[in-house]
Amino acid sequence: MHGFDKPIYTNIVYPFPLNPPKVPEDNPTGCYRTYFHLPKEWEGRRIFLHFEAVDSAFFAWVNGHPTGYSQDSRLPAEFEITEFCHPFGSDKSNCLAVQVMRWSDGSYLEDQDHWWLSGIHRDVLLLSKPKVFIADYFFTSNLSEDFSSADIQVEVKIDHSALNIDNNSVITGSWFKAAEDKFIANFTIQAQIFDTDGKTSLALLELTNSVDYILGFIGYQLKGKLLMPKLWSAEQPNLYTLVLTLKDSSGNIVDVESCQVGIRQITKATKQLLVNGQPVMIRGVNRHEHHPRIGKTNLESCMVQDLVLMKQNNINAVRNSHYPQHQRWYELCDLFGMYMIDEANIETHGFHLSSNVRHPTSETMWAPSMLDRVIGMVERDKNHASIISWSLGNESSYGPNHWALAGWVRGKDSTRFLHYEGGGARTSSTDIVCPMYMRVWDIVKIAEDPSELRPLILCEYSHSMGNSNGNIHEYWEAIDSTFGLQGGFIWDWVDQGLLKESADGTKHWAYGGDFGDFPNDLNFCLNGLIWPDRTPHPALHEVKYVYQPIKVSLKEGIIKITNTHFFDTTEALSFDWIIHGDGIDLGSGLLSLPAIVPQKSYDVKWDAGPWYDLWCTSDAAEIFLTITAKLLGSTRWAEKGHIVSSTQVSLPIKNEAVPHVIKGGDAALLTEILDDSIHVKNTNMWEIKFSKKTGGIESWKVDGVLVMNKGILPCFWRAPTDNDKGGEAESYLSKWKAANLNNLNFTTSSCTVQNVSDNLVKISVAYLGTPGGAETKSPLFNVDLTYSIYNSGDVIVECHVKPNSELPPLPRVGIEFHLDKSMDQITWYGRGPFECYPDRKAAAHVGVYEQDAGSMHVPYIVPGECSGRADVRWATFRDKGGFGIYASAYGGSPPMQMSASYHSTAELERATHNEELVKGDNIEVHFDHKHMGVGGDDSWSPCVHDKYLVPAVPYTFTVRLSPLTASTLSGHSIYKSQLDEN
Repeated sequence: MHGFDKPIYTNIVYPFPLNPPKVPEDNPTGCYRTYFHLPKEWEGRRIFLHFEAVDSAFFAWVNGHPTGYSQDSRLPAEFEITEFCHPFGSDKSNCLAVQVMRWSDGSYLEDQDHWWLSGIHRDVLLLSKPKVFIADYFFTSNLSEDFSSADIQVEVKIDHSALNIDNNSVITGSWFKAAEDKFIANFTIQAQIFDTDGKTSLALLELTNSVDYILGFIGYQLKGKLLMPKLWSAEQPNLYTLVLTLKDSSGNIVDVESCQVGIRQITKATKQLLVNGQPVMIRGVNRHEHHPRIGKTNLESCMVQDLVLMKQNNINAVRNSHYPQHQRWYELCDLFGMYMIDEANIETHGFHLSSNVRHPTSETMWAPSMLDRVIGMVERDKNHASIISWSLGNESSYGPNHWALAGWVRGKDSTRFLHYEGGGARTSSTDIVCPMYMRVWDIVKIAEDPSELRPLILCEYSHSMGNSNGNIHEYWEAIDSTFGLQGGFIWDWVDQGLLKESADGTKHWAYGGDFGDFPNDLNFCLNGLIWPDRTPHPALHEVKYVYQPIKVSLKEGIIKITNTHFFDTTEALSFDWIIHGDGIDLGSGLLSLPAIVPQKSYDVKWDAGPWYDLWCTSDAAEIFLTITAKLLGSTRWAEKGHIVSSTQVSLPIKNEAVPHVIKGGDAALLTEILDDSIHVKNTNMWEIKFSKKTGGIESWKVDGVLVMNKGILPCFWRAPTDNDKGGEAESYLSKWKAANLNNLNFTTSSCTVQNVSDNLVKISVAYLGTPGGAETKSPLFNVDLTYSIYNSGDVIVECHVKPNSELPPLPRVGIEFHLDKSMDQITWYGRGPFECYPDRKAAAHVGVYEQDAGSMHVPYIVPGECSGRADVRWATFRDKGGFGIYASAYGGSPPMQMSASYHSTAELERATHNEELVKGDNIEVHFDHKHMGVGGDDSWSPCVHDKYLVPAVPYTFTVRLSPLTASTLSGHSIYKSQLDEN
């Protein structure tokens, strides 16, 4: 991007008045000029000027001669300029001038949810062709029933307009034959199929008698047969090279065209889309073209990076949302193996907001423009094996014009499916039931409807806005177990943030409104599984897990290992196992398995596996077995050893663990009760100061080192995520604010010392949580905390929470405390190592992990609740000298949700960009008994599933805290000490 005019981001609304087909008179315009010479070697040839894509419309002149006009921001335009150029080899420079308008009537058909960026964003080419040349061709193949051979056909169109072939003398009834004879008498067309090495010819296609004489083009068909073809699929993207040769009557080569082609067959069955006879599962993602520095301009390195990341994370399908993309993208998808929905550059979402303007799909005047875009897409991309379905566009309602589009596509190309979501996703213009953001239970209902014979593939689901993608595992539990459900495409691949430099020279990811653009839809362009620089979000781990092709389960004593591939066996994979007891590595090894053929399983009795002896001799309270499948060799998209699939299962429990009684230390407790504080200490090791006023800890020192400087307080609030904000008045955030959950003040109604002895002190604190500034002060929460402080240094905190029953579901139920900022070395036993939440944790294995507080922060472009770790049994927070604090769930309390951050909840809520966050003077730690899921079915309605909500009911939980020194045993040892195995 060169800084002329400004980027505009809108989701639905047009950034200009809706008055079709008119556009604003104030229309930003870019004028471009460049010069070129035609080499002498091109003399006698025809010269074409080819624009791969210009947004949104343009005029072109060559040497002052009007050359052409075009609109459609995502498809090519080509003009012959031979007669406008200076002689070949001339010293005179040819001047190319281009005028690009930001707005045109075509802009009404380009209201996609992305940045409005105008200009020449793909290559401009100067092409030299002979007088007669191959203008177009269409490769198709038809497989035999047993896939042992393929009938191949290539339709070829020749442009011989420069020869002035006279067809006027053709007699009635033989016009087509005469036209063919006149051309074929002087030229021959050949087609060959070569193996991937480009040297071995496998099939020679012969010209048939079929002719299609249309508007000066003669169409020819060449046919042949290929035996034992290597079929193309996303798992095995086998490609051949097609070479077309045009020769004159002397056998001289006149023109050659070539491309890579794949032989595969897309067919229909009841409730199924079949690729080569198999109902492949669509593990997909939507992809906008987006680069953080150059906007809609494509770099091949970025495209390759996208495909490598997709393949490494088990993504096998992409929907080109919502327009035809750079031509190289298709070649790369063919090469890497990626099922594709190719989508026409049609979206008219903004018309939904106006009741006084008829929708384009119902207006005859728009039909030619809509059809032109669909035809242009199909004709440009028709030879790519990766495309399994055409799409008529996105969010453009539904009407007569779509019937015309569907009819043309089906007439042109019967070898692929047709997709269109508009009109309810089940119209006659789609071969796929393709809803967006439909709930799990509703897609199951459609799949179970016997009258619906089409497969259901979600064209958009799991809206990845910020800290999101909760519940995705539930979609795949349904998809993997319900006939008729065949996958979907996550929305979407990359955060559409643009790199913006601030006045002070710092750079940040910008979104709608950051460029002074109005109207705008703020950060609704940030819906990616990866950041703009292609760094993965934590949720991509969950996607990789639910998309993984090797599934492992443990039921009724049987470990079942299933190969869900449709074409690949497991011969290219190695299987490893590792067993952990209470987070400690007990042993590992290779798992010897026979090759598992596609769609089959191999069973292993869990007590007959190589890990069984380790399980028998371990005294761990819980034991997990992890089975991992890795690549045995390198591929185009991953190195040898890349993890394809990894699953952790919990092995049977040998002994029931019950809470162990805390053992006192040798030194006596010293307790001092003052007017406004309570001091409890063990002179040899630690000291805790309580405030009677707040009922909290003012300081906790270990061997003179300050560990905790504030705590422990009840906490029910979290910094809102994007999904929390979605739904306007019905959003979780709106309901929380209406209930004053964001404005709670906790006052201490009592703080008493209940017991004092040489080895134990008990302090009880009662809190009332009331809305700050409210006229009525009736409490929203009654919270009782009881501290049992042992002379060993252990502090057992029993928490009893009683919320007002009329409160909405709560963000969290837990405790908050603040550690000195030096306590930044964090170790925990729970799920990880990456961020995970109650409804997005399937990929996060239970283990012992280490990270510093700074690296635990997840830099979502718009800050909010982040950096949580689920199912945490224990955690330690230490400084670099080893001093710190241990925290764990205790007694019968289940594992906790834990987070630790330099950024306070208030700071995460305040900042609108990650770069605005200011680090606090301490580390804010949350230990939550309950934490609401992050949701993700969409981001504009409250959609956290019921099981991941936190209802306003009484809760009781217990936490253990212990001081740590450099000589203290590990967190694992402390944890083991509180368990007594029977």
